[in-house]
Amino acid sequence: MAPRNDDSAPAHEDDRDREGQEVREGADDAPPETADAAAAEADTVGADTTGADTAETDPAGGGSAGDERVVAVRRVAAAGRRWRAGQLATCALLLAVALTGGAVAVGAARDGAGAAAAAAPASSAVSPELLAGGSLDASIASLQAHLRAQPKDHDGWATLGLAYVEQARTKGDPSRYPQAEKALARSLRLAPGNDQALAGRAALAAARHDFADALTYADRALKQNPYSERALSSRIDALVELGRYDEASKAADTADARRPGVPVFTRYAYVRELRGDVTAAHRVLEQALSTATSRGDIAYVAAQLGQLSWNQGDYKAALRYYARALAADDSYLPALEGRARAQAASGDTAAAVKGMEFVVSRYPLPAPLVELGELYEARGAAGDEARARDQYALVDAWIALARANGVNADLDTALAAAEHGNKASALHAARAEWARRHTVHTADALAWALHVNGRDKEALPYARQATATGYRNALFLYHRGMIERATGHTGDARTHLAAALKLNPGFSPLGARQARSALEALGAAK
Repeated sequence: MAPRNDDSAPAHEDDRDREGQEVREGADDAPPETADAAAAEADTVGADTTGADTAETDPAGGGSAGDERVVAVRRVAAAGRRWRAGQLATCALLLAVALTGGAVAVGAARDGAGAAAAAAPASSAVSPELLAGGSLDASIASLQAHLRAQPKDHDGWATLGLAYVEQARTKGDPSRYPQAEKALARSLRLAPGNDQALAGRAALAAARHDFADALTYADRALKQNPYSERALSSRIDALVELGRYDEASKAADTADARRPGVPVFTRYAYVRELRGDVTAAHRVLEQALSTATSRGDIAYVAAQLGQLSWNQGDYKAALRYYARALAADDSYLPALEGRARAQAASGDTAAAVKGMEFVVSRYPLPAPLVELGELYEARGAAGDEARARDQYALVDAWIALARANGVNADLDTALAAAEHGNKASALHAARAEWARRHTVHTADALAWALHVNGRDKEALPYARQATATGYRNALFLYHRGMIERATGHTGDARTHLAAALKLNPGFSPLGARQARSALEALGAAK
């Protein structure tokens, strides 16, 4: 792990020079030493946060930024068909342009990227409701204006950093992570050890899949402020993603006692779901939805309910919840993606393909790319095989981009490559991720990577571990059933393949079909 700067160090006179050099994006070499320069820094940190994103949120819109992003995605897809090992970096750079609508420069792309994490920022100088009011771009612009007038407001810088983490989550834009890091570092130099910035660092670390660091920063923030909602939430996230479920359950109880509210309720529900208590998870999420007032919170919680319903095979309920989420925020990525997945499971392939195409044209991230590729394969129309290959090539480009920016992408690699890429690479990545953290998701990924490499006896204990907590996940059950079939445990294979299809008969465009075929073959062999 790369060494970190000591956030507790006081800000001295010469630190101000370093602040300007670290925070500005593409500015001159001279550091800001005046209030005017610091104000300009607030603008530069937030460059391209608004305007370029406005047109792309409308599926029917003709905004130039959305069009440019679509063109960039298509360029990457075309490049994927002609790939050689030496071209991978170029494809990754094209994907960076696709993700950010041209906002990421080559130099800035080195600073980091990764998957998303939710944020619940607050500031004593800027109202926290500003960031939950429905327009994150406008909120960031307001924060920048505030920091031009008050460049030494450490709470304002912390809030801006958290806003960038949230923007990365909602827009699938990894360029915001380096900006978040710099804004949070500025806050900590102005007020060493302040809990807002430490909590922001926890959220940022989780977004980059550095869950050990996320836990460290959350604990540091809670020492300063035991009631920090952001830190309490990030602590739950980190413990869950480290596979420390008993501790995560206790952390959720503590957070619920100290700061009940939407961020805590949703995490409390997920911890219960991981334990197999779907009823409790649904009840808590409904409670969270009933208390949500901002459009962002409504979209977030409704999408969580949609995902929970989809996991249980209740597609009508899932579509209702996704519709509610999109009524609150029609550009909310998890709801758009979830709606397309529920449409596919319901048999509406045309709507599912159209919806997922829209998602990946704006947010070419691994999960929707794989889903779209499999939808093409399942549909089997003329040209669909090539279209599917394009999506899988884009996944490889995203992984290359993430790794080039220092992000842990091993779980993404293992999941995508096992089915649609280099099987040896999938196993290497799955083993590396398992070495870092033992969760149901990493156990399942390692089990499946071993299976596709023909090592089913090694895979079976991991497949069993993935389903040991009671977590009701049809994909995990399918993987376990297929591994049991390969190892000669035919009775167990029938049980788990049937359970997967009963729980969620449309859990995967290709996997569900293969589960049915395997179950039929097992029945015929009885």
